[in-house]
Amino acid sequence: MGAPLPYQSPENLPSFTVESHSFSDGGALPAAQTSARLGVIGGRDQSPHLAWSGAPAGTQGYAVTVFDPDARSGYWHWAVVGIPAGITSLPEGAGHAEGDLLPAGALQLMNDAGSADYVGAAPPRGSGRHRYVIAVHALDTAEPLLAGGAASALGPLLDRHTLGRATITGLFERH
Repeated sequence: MGAPLPYQSPENLPSFTVESHSFSDGGALPAAQTSARLGVIGGRDQSPHLAWSGAPAGTQGYAVTVFDPDARSGYWHWAVVGIPAGITSLPEGAGHAEGDLLPAGALQLMNDAGSADYVGAAPPRGSGRHRYVIAVHALDTAEPLLAGGAASALGPLLDRHTLGRATITGLFERH
């Protein structure tokens, strides 16, 4: 079951650190990060807090993505591009549709639910526990990759422009 991550992870790609006050790496996602829109009782479709450090030298900007590789063909929950190099955190809830908690210049791409915002975890009942891989991509460009496009087309651009990557994974299963 599932799909590979939609971007390459070469062994020599530098990694750095990302943390969240919203959940622990490898831990269960709280209700705030699950999806009311997709029928999860108590879900709030609230993007998690993220803070990162140690990006490689030469970083010009960042992209943040949330991808469920355990969905049948993978599922993009969120993608933000055009985050300036001087920004090293996003507050919880930054992914709401208005985007006013995002830094100037940052843009949200269309997720697989058809909206340009964060859509929370909502795997089909009985499909088991899904992983929600949150990645901060340190980029060699300050330009927003794929501005106005769909997150599902972002992978090849990330492959070309990523200098380093930090990941944290949340888990969720709907019973």
